[in-house]
Amino acid sequence: MAQIILLITVMLFISILLVSAHFTGMIQDIMKESAGQQAMTVAKLAAEDPTIIEGFLKENPSETIQPAAENIRKITGASYVVIGNREGIRYSHHNTANIGKPMGTSNDAVFSHKDSVIYEGVGVSGPAVKAKTPIYNKNGEIVGVSSVGFLLNDIEARIAQYKSEVMKLSMLLFVLGCAGAVLIARRVKKLIFGLEPEEIAFLFKEKEATIESIRDAIVAVDLHNRVISMNKRAREILQDQQVESGKTINNDRIRSILQEVIRTKTGRSNQNIPVGHKMYVMDLSPIMNQDKVIGMVITIRTMSEIEQLTDEVTKITAYSEHMRAQNHEYLNKLNTIYGLISLNQYDKALEIISSEVKERQDIIAFLISSVKDPLIAACLLGKINRAKERKTQLIIDMESNLSAIPAGMDTELIVTVLGNLIDNAIDASREKQGDGGLVKVSFTDLGPDLIFDIDDNGPGVPQDKESVIFIDGFSTKEGENRGIGLAIVQSSLNVLQGNIQISQSEMGGARFTVVVPKSAQRSRYTG
Repeated sequence: MAQIILLITVMLFISILLVSAHFTGMIQDIMKESAGQQAMTVAKLAAEDPTIIEGFLKENPSETIQPAAENIRKITGASYVVIGNREGIRYSHHNTANIGKPMGTSNDAVFSHKDSVIYEGVGVSGPAVKAKTPIYNKNGEIVGVSSVGFLLNDIEARIAQYKSEVMKLSMLLFVLGCAGAVLIARRVKKLIFGLEPEEIAFLFKEKEATIESIRDAIVAVDLHNRVISMNKRAREILQDQQVESGKTINNDRIRSILQEVIRTKTGRSNQNIPVGHKMYVMDLSPIMNQDKVIGMVITIRTMSEIEQLTDEVTKITAYSEHMRAQNHEYLNKLNTIYGLISLNQYDKALEIISSEVKERQDIIAFLISSVKDPLIAACLLGKINRAKERKTQLIIDMESNLSAIPAGMDTELIVTVLGNLIDNAIDASREKQGDGGLVKVSFTDLGPDLIFDIDDNGPGVPQDKESVIFIDGFSTKEGENRGIGLAIVQSSLNVLQGNIQISQSEMGGARFTVVVPKSAQRSRYTG
């Protein structure tokens, strides 16, 4: 606060000082110029006075000219009005002792060039601003000169009076300015929560360092979706989207949620939003000022980080539930086997045991032998288990083969595509068929492409929806975070240079056919 007052006061003092000095100089120039013009006016008035002109014809011109000149001097306020003949002898002067004596300054310009002149000079009365003009008789002949002056002492006295008024006004303005500086400083300090400038600078640096150190991506935007600030993690995530400070966010999904936050003045949490070909979870909080939204803060986390945290939190619970379900299932089968053995039905008991072991071993053996990429194999095995949890049957065509995947291909993107499509198929078949839901997956690597078919016995995809289901946010289901999976599928396929076709499945539902060229190398991955 003290610094603000001092700075404003110094600037105000310098400004008033400079303005006062400039104004004083202007007053001095204007006063001298005005005195010269006034002197010339009085000189011409005297030169045209009939009494003075006739006085030159008298035997003793001074007797006539002196009273008339003094009368003009007193009326106009001039310091002196001197009338002289062609020889420069005074016929009038406010000091009568100088009458009859030569004039103190030259009259050459008046008599030789017939000019009227204004100048500063020093005469018997002292320094003055003077004006001289010729006096003509009735015949148009120059008979004398009219010389009028305003003493500089008188002019300086008037200038000093004006300077005094200027200084008084300047002091008043300075006092008012100082009072205003105090009020401004108090208002500013109130607006900045009572902080001094160095405290604000420290808090800014502290906030910048704190935001940069946070592992989550943080982006602050204004009401026009323009980025105000972002930390290092945000710059890494949004680099491929060409989002940086000062630029506008062009992601339609993010923009729509930002507008919703502005409208409702309420934040949003755990919004699944695809950026590029990856899924992120975003939290949006409005920046409020007097019940008005002036911006938003977006916190961005990768889906994998969320899933990792969720797995860590629910690991024990999930494991316990899984063990309980398996214990219940195997206890029932064990009781059945015990009953068959008790009834000496050994063959039946062996058949049940072999069937149970063979089903799991066959699936694992098939995936190990036919799918060489561990990420894709793990994805398929996980989806089989998920289908069982959803009371849906997932069948993998045993004629399928995926052993010729190029070494440079980014199989994480293929896992993203398969995972989302199989999840959608499981949900669709479960929605229509209940416990009778069925999903079939087949794939081949013959030829120049990798081809995947995902069939289900769900409701299928209407033809008028085939062109819009891949648009981010489109969904036929209610609730938040819908319509995202297929948008990610399309984005991942764009990176892989692949494509997807929709047709009707032989089971009555939808068939999604994915074609990925083997030439899609990891070097093309820009995420």
